[in-house]
Amino acid sequence: MKFLCVGAAVQDVFMSHSEAFAPVHENGKWFEHLELGGKFNVNKIDFATGGGASNAATTFARAGHESVFIGTIGRDIAGDAVMMTLDRENIDTRFVTYSREYNTGYSVLMLAPNGERTILTYRGASTHYDKKNFEISRCKNVDWLYATAMNGKMEIFRRLFLQAKAMGAKVAFNPGKNELSKRNELVKLLPLVDVLITNREEMSMIVPGNTSQKLIERAIKLVPVAIVTDGHKGALASDGRVLVKAGLYDNIRRTVDRTGAGDAFGSGLVLKLAEGRSLAEAVHFASANASEVCQAIGAKTNILHKSARIHNMPIEVLDF
Repeated sequence: MKFLCVGAAVQDVFMSHSEAFAPVHENGKWFEHLELGGKFNVNKIDFATGGGASNAATTFARAGHESVFIGTIGRDIAGDAVMMTLDRENIDTRFVTYSREYNTGYSVLMLAPNGERTILTYRGASTHYDKKNFEISRCKNVDWLYATAMNGKMEIFRRLFLQAKAMGAKVAFNPGKNELSKRNELVKLLPLVDVLITNREEMSMIVPGNTSQKLIERAIKLVPVAIVTDGHKGALASDGRVLVKAGLYDNIRRTVDRTGAGDAFGSGLVLKLAEGRSLAEAVHFASANASEVCQAIGAKTNILHKSARIHNMPIEVLDF
């Protein structure tokens, strides 16, 4: 099976084991306090690569499928790290393009002891796209297009989705904040989408609703399959026939780093749907993939391999 993943690939630098990153609660919100002009010790640093499309491509590749990444990076050390990681995962990078003006996207993540983080991001080449570089008809025998955030380039998404449909491929869409901010344009794209993946806050920007279930009930009128994740509260999914309610896959182990958990969930769910599994089975694997990613630093480190075994978890399947 062949998956084509479109969107960002970035270099991530994780800083942790620092007293400066201890969470502070003020006025109902949590902060990391870094005094202006101060100098703080960081006792651990990790380098990894991320970006929604490259993370998703890794899920599909580790499951033993043909995985293709299409995105834009810079000609720099960070871009070399991205390419080296993708090559190591046996992900097809022949359609990667290079920006002449911008560096590869780069993030510095300051990890708090509880697994939460503050992120400083330079998006660079990962948000500057030229539609001429997204002619996916060059890719043959594509089964699924997995589209992630592309800085609100709605004309490129329409082009991609129409090409995918013309090729007989299904479309999964995990929009980012810039896509969500253009709600009217986004909704017009949804007739071309087979699976829509968001968290609760994101879905509320597309359809009205004050609970995940209300959001799902409205979203399923727009797409064949809709998923709403809600952090520690689990996830809801529906294909119009059943409603799948999932709790946490693992509520015992301590979260190390949440980076990439959403990408792991979305790509894990699409992977199992593509393999012909039921929606409940797909949600189960997606939850496991996301949970495992949270147990290590880096968005790709713990993405599950084909041979991975997963344990049972609380899942309820109801008639929709």
